[in-house]
Amino acid sequence: MQPEGPYRYTHALGGSPVGKAWAAIDEQGRFVTVAVLDAPVAATPGWREAFAGAADLLARSADPMPYTYADFSAAAPWVAYPAEAGPGAEKLFRALGVEYTPAPPAIPPTSAPPAVSAPPAVSAPPAVSAPPAVSAPPVSAPPQPVSGGPQAPWAVQTGPIPGQLVSAVPHPISGVPTSPTAVTSSPPAAHVSPVSGPSADVFATPVRRITPSTPPPRRTGLWIGIAALVLVVLAGAGGAFLWVGSGGTKKPPPPYSLEERAVAIASPSLVYVEVLITGYLRDKETGAPLRATPITFNRRCSGFVVSRAGHVLTSAPCVKPADDTARQNALYVLGRTLIEEKQLDSGGLDAFVATKIKTTVLTGLDTQQEPEVRLFGQSNLAKGNLTDSPAIPGEIVKTWDQELGNVALVKLANDHLPVAELNTSADVQQGTSLISIGYATSDKDPLTAAYTVESKPVTVTGSGSSGQVSVYRVNDDIGGHSRGGLAIDSSGRVVGILDNDEELSSKANRAIVPVPTLAALLKEAGITNELGDADKRYRSGLDAYFAGRYADAITQLQAAANNSPTNLVAQTYRQNAIDRQNIEGETEGFPSWAVVLIAALGGALIVALVVLLVAARSRSRR
Repeated sequence: MQPEGPYRYTHALGGSPVGKAWAAIDEQGRFVTVAVLDAPVAATPGWREAFAGAADLLARSADPMPYTYADFSAAAPWVAYPAEAGPGAEKLFRALGVEYTPAPPAIPPTSAPPAVSAPPAVSAPPAVSAPPAVSAPPVSAPPQPVSGGPQAPWAVQTGPIPGQLVSAVPHPISGVPTSPTAVTSSPPAAHVSPVSGPSADVFATPVRRITPSTPPPRRTGLWIGIAALVLVVLAGAGGAFLWVGSGGTKKPPPPYSLEERAVAIASPSLVYVEVLITGYLRDKETGAPLRATPITFNRRCSGFVVSRAGHVLTSAPCVKPADDTARQNALYVLGRTLIEEKQLDSGGLDAFVATKIKTTVLTGLDTQQEPEVRLFGQSNLAKGNLTDSPAIPGEIVKTWDQELGNVALVKLANDHLPVAELNTSADVQQGTSLISIGYATSDKDPLTAAYTVESKPVTVTGSGSSGQVSVYRVNDDIGGHSRGGLAIDSSGRVVGILDNDEELSSKANRAIVPVPTLAALLKEAGITNELGDADKRYRSGLDAYFAGRYADAITQLQAAANNSPTNLVAQTYRQNAIDRQNIEGETEGFPSWAVVLIAALGGALIVALVVLLVAARSRSRR
C-alpha cells in the first residue's frame, strides 16, 4: 500500500525497519525520491523528531543533501529529494542509523533475447553475452544490457544504485553469495546451468546464398582525415559551449534551517488587523451620553489569509469584543481624555473605569444602534491607526465565540494576497515542535507604533479546552498582538491559530486552536482554502532557491511577486538568489563572447571541409 502525499509513487526503492524509500513524480513531472517514516514508528516518542533532525542534519552537512519538500507532522512523515541529487531517501534512512535494504531489481522476461551482438563461443550460461571466465566473487544483480535508452536517475530497479561499485563486465552467476560483503542492492539472479561446448549459431548454413561483389577501392585516408578534423572541431566547440553554460563547477546551496524555510513559506500570508470602534457611552438608566462627542477606541491583533478572494482568519474578541470589554476600552479612552483636560486625576483612572463600567452602556449614534465598526488590514511592516493606503479596508463575515473556538472570518478588499495552507491532517502531540508567527512591537504608543512580523519556535507542552474546543498549549509566545496569528509545522503549513491561554494569569497567547475548528468555520462560510498560481509559483521558487537552482528561483519568485505585490518576502528571496548566483558564478544564458567563439569554430569547420573536398576531387581527376 503506497503512502499518501502530493506525489505519484512509481515503485519502492528500498526499505528499513522504520520506513521505506520510494521513487515518485511530482505535479510538475519532476522525478523525486521520497523517504516515508512508517506511521506506527512516527507514533513512537522520539522517532518523528529524529526523522526531522536527520533530514535537517543532511541538509547542513559538509556534503549537503537538501530536500525539496517535507511534511514532518503527517501521520506517516515524509521527505522528498530531487532525483538528480542522488539517493537522498536512502541517505536519510542510513543517517538514522538503521539498516537499509534496496528493493530487488525487475527481472527481464526469459523469452526475450538480450540486446547483444554475436557473442563468441565460450562456456557460459545461455543468452548471456559471453564474458571471459575470471576468478572473482559473483555479483547478485543481473548483467546490464549493452544497448538501450538512458534510465531515470531514481529508477534503481533498472541499474545499479548511484555510488555502488559494480564490476566493469558481468561475471557468471553461480548462486547466492555466501559473504555479506558480496551482496549488492538486489537479490541474486536465478542459477542457470552452463552448457558444455561452444554455442551453436542456429541461423548458420553451409551454403552461401548471396555472393558479394568485390568492393571498389576506398579513399580511406582522406575520409579518415576529414572525420578526424570534424570531430576535433565539434569537440572543441561543444566543450566551449558546455563550459560557458555550466559557469564552472556548481557549488552546493548554502545550509538553511527548517525554521527558516517554514517561516519563508507561511509568513507572507500574515496580516496585521486593526478595528476602530466608535460609539457613545451612555448612562444605563437615563440614556444620557457621558460626553457629547463620540468615543473611538482601537483593537489590534494578527490574522492570516486563507483564500484567494482575500478572506482572513483572526481572533473573534479582537474584531468583535464582548460588551463589557468594549465598554471598558471606551471608558479608558474617556478617562485619559478627562485627565488631559484636568478633570480627572491620573491616579484615579482605574477607579473611574471600575465605577462607570457598571452604570454605562456603549451604543451607536442612537440608543438602539450598535457602535460603528471599521476594519483594516496591513501586510509586512504595519503602522498603528492607519486607515489610508497601504491599509486595506475589510468587513467581518462571521465570528465564533469562546464556546466555539474564539475565531473570526473577515474579508479584505484585495484578491492578490498570499494564501496560507492549512494542514488538515496535522498530528500535534505533546513535545511536537511548532513555530508561532504574529505581529509585535516594542514601541510604547500603540497609536503610532510600528508593528513587525515576528516568529518564534515553540514546543507543545500539553492540551486543554476553550469552551467546547480542545486546544494545544505551548511554552512561549510572541506578544499581545500575536493573537490570531499562525502556528505552523516544519513544512510551513498551518496547524492552528494563536489565542489567549485563559489558565495563565498573564493571558499570554500560548493557546493554539487547532485546524479542525478553522476548517469547520470556513466550511460554514462556504470558503475553500486553496492556493493560487502565485502561491504555487512562490513555493516552487523557494524550493529552487533552497536547492541551489538560482536561475529557476529568480524566474519563479519574480512571477510570484508580480502576481502578488504584497509578497515582499518573494522579492527578498529573489534578491538573495541573484546575490548567490553572482557569488557562485552561475549564469543565465551565454555571454556574447561565447557566442562569437562558437560561431568562429563553426566557420572554421566549414572552411576546412571545403578545402578537403576540393583536394579530394583534384586527386581523383589525376
